Amino acid sequence: MSLTKKLFGSFCVLACSLSMSVSSEVSAEPIEIKFSHVVAENTPKGQMALKFKALVEERLSGKVTVKVFPNSQLFGDNKVLEAMQLGDVQLAAPALSKFKKYTKKLQLFDLPFLFEDLAAVERFQQGEEGQRLLNSMRRKGLQGLGYLHNGMKQLSASNKIRVPGDLAGKKFRIMSSDVLAAQFLAVDAVPVKKPFSEVFTLLQTKAVDGQENTYSNIYSKKFFEVQEHITESNHGVLDYLVVSSRDFWSSMPQDIRLEVEKALAQAIVYGNGIAAQKAKEDKQRIVDSKRSTIMTLTPSERQQWVKAMKPVWARFEDQIGKKVIDAAIAANQ
Repeated sequence: MSLTKKLFGSFCVLACSLSMSVSSEVSAEPIEIKFSHVVAENTPKGQMALKFKALVEERLSGKVTVKVFPNSQLFGDNKVLEAMQLGDVQLAAPALSKFKKYTKKLQLFDLPFLFEDLAAVERFQQGEEGQRLLNSMRRKGLQGLGYLHNGMKQLSASNKIRVPGDLAGKKFRIMSSDVLAAQFLAVDAVPVKKPFSEVFTLLQTKAVDGQENTYSNIYSKKFFEVQEHITESNHGVLDYLVVSSRDFWSSMPQDIRLEVEKALAQAIVYGNGIAAQKAKEDKQRIVDSKRSTIMTLTPSERQQWVKAMKPVWARFEDQIGKKVIDAAIAANQ
């Protein structure tokens, strides 16, 4: 073979190699993360999602893009987890109560008067058992990534509530939750499962006597305008779980996934800070309105509630796990 032919052959091989390399680079599209949630962008969850987007695109420009879909634009909380398993969405943050179909262990956060305050909730969530719960749905194809706070729940009603007997015979709206139903039945109240969108009308028309919610929800939905009394019970926690598909999360290259995880952790801390400040401000707005009176339980009164609710803890112990409940109790100290 002549030198000319050899050189020509080498040139062709090099040209093909370069062509394949360029083609590969051109076809390497950025990883797309669709983040679907159900609230407005000016809420703690909405702000957390935007913070996550900004951090990821700052640190992984050209490698990862984040598209945020607020206000149920893409999916509602009742459909988003199924969509996630099909690959139609990569991140979501539903309320913890939405995961019962996938694990019963997260019912822990519905147990009444288990945590004394949000600091105890935080200690548990960041501890060994709380972090282990993030993996409780892996066999169902879902990976928990972090806890996002809304706040502690308070009781509002048309009558004063201080001790368990004050709820006897009263109707209280609840989310769809077996634990929350058991909570009110334990004190001879009547739990009424109704959508969140109907709560204001139910209270206004006296179809129910009261409800349970965070200060931010009580204020933003104007429940305080139609409820004369609010008891600062801190009896439960209303949190969200940031979640992804296990297959999607594990499919990201390790170096990229680690950066995404760091950005998400930072965004969650940011969102939780906003949630804490909002709860404080909304509580003060309710006080300033003079439309509703806020009462705080004494330690003795709170212990009456704890005693009344311990049978509820025991009822769900097999589903949640005694070790998990014990870790939650220990987080109060």
